[in-house]
Amino acid sequence: MAFLKFNKQELVNLSYSTRREILCANKTGAYCNTSIVTCNTRRYHGLLGVPVDNFGGHKYVLLSAVDESLVASGKPFNLGIHRYDDIYEPRGHKYIVDFNADPVPEIVYKVGGIIFAKSILLVPDRDQVMIRYELRQAPSQVELQLKPFLSFRRIHALTKQNDEARTDYKEIRNGVSFNLYEGFPDLNLQMNSTKASFKYAPYWYNGITYSDEYRRGFDCKEDLFVPGWFSVMMKEGDSVIFSASVTEVAPRNMKKVFEDGVAKAGEIVDFHDQLVHCADLLKRDRAGRKQITAGYSWLYTGLLRETLRALPGLTLYADGDMKEFEDILDDLIAHEQERLLHRTTQVEAPLTLPCALQSYIEFGADARKVWKKYGGIVKDIIESYSPGRREEVTLHPNGLLWAQKDRTALSWMNAYIDGVPVTERAGYQVETNAFWYNALSFAIDMERRFSSPRSAFISKWTPVRDECARNFQPTFWYPSGGYLADYVDNSGQNLDVRPNQLYALWVPYSPVDDDVAFSVIHVIDRELVTKRGIRTLSPRDVKYKGVYEGTQTERDLAYQQGCAWPFLLEPYIGVSFRIKGVAFYKRAEWLCEGFFKEDLGKHGVGAFSELYDGDPPHEPHGAISSALSTAALLSIDFMMKQIREESL
Repeated sequence: MAFLKFNKQELVNLSYSTRREILCANKTGAYCNTSIVTCNTRRYHGLLGVPVDNFGGHKYVLLSAVDESLVASGKPFNLGIHRYDDIYEPRGHKYIVDFNADPVPEIVYKVGGIIFAKSILLVPDRDQVMIRYELRQAPSQVELQLKPFLSFRRIHALTKQNDEARTDYKEIRNGVSFNLYEGFPDLNLQMNSTKASFKYAPYWYNGITYSDEYRRGFDCKEDLFVPGWFSVMMKEGDSVIFSASVTEVAPRNMKKVFEDGVAKAGEIVDFHDQLVHCADLLKRDRAGRKQITAGYSWLYTGLLRETLRALPGLTLYADGDMKEFEDILDDLIAHEQERLLHRTTQVEAPLTLPCALQSYIEFGADARKVWKKYGGIVKDIIESYSPGRREEVTLHPNGLLWAQKDRTALSWMNAYIDGVPVTERAGYQVETNAFWYNALSFAIDMERRFSSPRSAFISKWTPVRDECARNFQPTFWYPSGGYLADYVDNSGQNLDVRPNQLYALWVPYSPVDDDVAFSVIHVIDRELVTKRGIRTLSPRDVKYKGVYEGTQTERDLAYQQGCAWPFLLEPYIGVSFRIKGVAFYKRAEWLCEGFFKEDLGKHGVGAFSELYDGDPPHEPHGAISSALSTAALLSIDFMMKQIREESL
């Protein structure tokens, strides 16, 4: 795709190219992540990161990098690139003449009369990365040398030279195997050519510097172990494949595995294909568990809030896979009983499970079957908010939920500075109570339709639902400003203009009147909407921070105090269509097109970022591939397709 290509001038400009990242991921949970010139700039970067089952399934980087050198007429040309303090050495990026991300990342080098290309494939169903090297043009034979950099450490940590590392190796077919520390899987390094040889020359490369970590004020230097190098002679037209895997593979099958993997990646012909491709990377199927990864490279897998909010988008609206929707939801329910039913700092998250089910039913699932299977957990979740059941949230006689725990953020706005929440929001939170009213209404209606009208659940919770309906709007509505308070505490309404009020309009059972909804949307239009998502705070507020840069403290102050989040476009566009009708279509199109036409070559190449600066030009930040952002754009795409079909 043209928007995933770069020209030579961009590629050799390190301030440009090191801010654009390759991301490959697969269903096993393995990933490959580096910059488009393969210079690692984050601690999370590496050619092979894998979940390690012995260590609780947390992700570890095994292979950090591979440096390639071409030796022609006795002269070496090193194509690798690393940063040491402020110096880049070697500077292989100067030989790059082309980069293409479709269907797999490919980098093309030109060294004199030599044209050399490498393509990186993360094998779809294995903890394995493969790199194919092609000598496309050469006046004579060339020796290719490959130098692997090993790390064997958790993705959030950095490693240093140490005496505990086991630097010995064992020979395997067409390669060698390493295992630096107890409990890790073997890292098997192999080539498909029988002519390749390995020279053991162990050495630690100390002080490799990750520029993104340095810029953020974090520990940024790492020592990596290089055990030696592979060597193979190549002539024009030759290709060889290098493999790094946690299992030994058959060298004779490498070419087929690589070609099958490229074919499976498929051709991406439009933006919907790109969204579906990204959605696929964010779903994991490992050891019998189907889960959603919140984002690459550093966000976790199987998180309650992120899974429930992203689930419809990544399954139903991506490829219509209703079985996958249920498989992921079933896994979440089985493994998150504590958070769903007893205690969690994500007080609103359990209440979004009904929203996922409502989307499922609207998509076409049989409502009776859905309630038969999931009605029990929905009712149990509601019961868990009874007085005295949860420490962090309690039900008041007015039917509203009060969330409070000292020095704890009890909502998705959960940034901390020195252990103190930036936005604690203790009291009646607007979105939590909107989800609460929706959950009550949904459960009561489903019980009436598919259970006994004399159900004890209906008798108990209908008065609570009615009280919530009576008190929600008077509690949150701020008539002078024309919007809903973000939360209400003992001091009264908090009048920060934030997007959380959107959910009171978006939930299928809304607790606010139509005239209130119209006014709220008008305020959000005026103060929070950007071309890259919805701001988390009005720019008129003194607390507003419009740029997500600087130290950790500076970024945490901006994270939910002004940054624009793409996932909030889903409720905003959904509500706007309901209020404004088909006339809103062009505006919705404009709000989404920038992600595809302008941003796919930024940050995570071909992926959809977690958040953006609240101020123009709205640069991307956070996780380079976000489940929430990807799911929201898929949901909006589905929504707009329905609008088009209905308006024909």
